Amino acid sequence: MGRSVWSACLRERIVQKAAAVLLVLASGQLGFAEAAAPKPLLAYAARIAGDEARTRIVIDFEEKPEFSVHYVAAPERVVVDLPATAFGFKQEDLSARGLFKDIRYGTMDESSARIVLTAKRPVQLTLAEVQESDSGYRLVLDAEMATAEAFEALVRKQSWETDQEGDRDTPIASADDGEFVVAVDAGHGGIDAGATGVETKTPEKEITLSFAKAVADRLNAKPGIRAYLTRDDDTFLTLSERVTLARQAKADLFLSLHADTLSQRDIRGATVYTLSDRASDRMAENLAARENLSDELAGVSLKDEPPEVADILMDLTRRETQAFSITLAQNVLDSFEGQVGLINNAHRYAGFQVLRAPDIPSVLLELGFLSNPEDEKLLLDQGWREKVSGLLVDSVERYKNLAVANGG
Repeated sequence: MGRSVWSACLRERIVQKAAAVLLVLASGQLGFAEAAAPKPLLAYAARIAGDEARTRIVIDFEEKPEFSVHYVAAPERVVVDLPATAFGFKQEDLSARGLFKDIRYGTMDESSARIVLTAKRPVQLTLAEVQESDSGYRLVLDAEMATAEAFEALVRKQSWETDQEGDRDTPIASADDGEFVVAVDAGHGGIDAGATGVETKTPEKEITLSFAKAVADRLNAKPGIRAYLTRDDDTFLTLSERVTLARQAKADLFLSLHADTLSQRDIRGATVYTLSDRASDRMAENLAARENLSDELAGVSLKDEPPEVADILMDLTRRETQAFSITLAQNVLDSFEGQVGLINNAHRYAGFQVLRAPDIPSVLLELGFLSNPEDEKLLLDQGWREKVSGLLVDSVERYKNLAVANGG
């Protein structure tokens, strides 16, 4: 399995045709010969991209394939069953990466074939469908990390006899009706310590986690609002995992908290960032570049971008989400004005990977700079943390009320 090449496909077809001729000679019935040796589908191209949060697999066929998907535990596997199929692409085109540590495929018997995707962690398919293409059809499989409980639920509920495509999606977390969910993301964590205090040497990951917990506690005290922490301990998360966790929690907002350093130690104050492909200034560009290196610093490959659907609807969604993100940023700044120190031009923008959820308004809040001694003292002060977290929650509540009033 996994070693089929074009020459093998030709040999298989020759063998099948020879068998068909023998059956015709023996039976004199062409229909019987065709039933005994069905013509296999040709899978002529394949590609895989993504990371350990989301991975997309695309396989191109000459004709439309019928398929079914099942989940198998110990280890976690996704099994895709196909009709008789000749796999005519190079093995390296479907080499394991992203969420999957092993991928095997091949013929089961004269009428069926199978693809087995062995995962590195619990996984679920959020999309499994056949799409028409200019040269035939493509099977598209979008995989996403899942909790162990969600994967177990997928295994339990399926039926190998009756499972059909499109009947596999089990949400990892779902908000109650009318509940406004805020994903609070404590920057850095685990092996990625982030910046370091200029005087106390306190790592950024500790400051962001403490602040995130304070914000979450205050949010959860508000009626109709639920906070979701992307991490609640000293755990490393890739940038893509943070975004994926927020989407799985059905978040209405995403707040990423940071406390960076700058070479200019005199610069201090809070900053709110929103996403843009073009940075507002050199400082924003440099800061985004450093934050986007978190994965590489922890040894995670950035070779493949997470899969996205590139179409008009996605583009429109991104534009609308960006407008909401800017509104959220302005609400935060309005709350901080006169209460919390802000740098000049406190709303800035750059290409932060962690803000790229296409459907969740997102901001990155730099609480202050650990390179500045005065900011460092405030960042470590519990009273200041309670004050700022309260102001931040007030801005979220105002945003929520505005969104509800506008039918959002």
